[in-house]
Amino acid sequence: MLKKSKKLAKKKIKKKAKKTPKGPKALGRVTHFYNEISVAIIKFNKKVPIGVRLAFRGSTTDFEDTVKSMQYDHKPIAVAPKGKQIGVKVKKRVREGDSVYLAE
Repeated sequence: MLKKSKKLAKKKIKKKAKKTPKGPKALGRVTHFYNEISVAIIKFNKKVPIGVRLAFRGSTTDFEDTVKSMQYDHKPIAVAPKGKQIGVKVKKRVREGDSVYLAE
């Protein structure tokens, strides 16, 4: 009986870690870039309409741009559906793997 009480006394109580607010969640990721026509192919995780301001972030990329033109299967679209790879005209070079966020 004495051994059990010693073991219980030695147990450490785990404290819950405080939750820190996380940064913004990425809307999508760049899968390809066509340099000649300055078009990024982006796979979106959410629906994204034309006119929204996007932020492109990567190891060497950091800029914001407003979506003025989007295409899917060489046809213009007004809203990018979730899970599809969409061509978006951008003003600067992006790289494969760059993250796309909603600009604040």
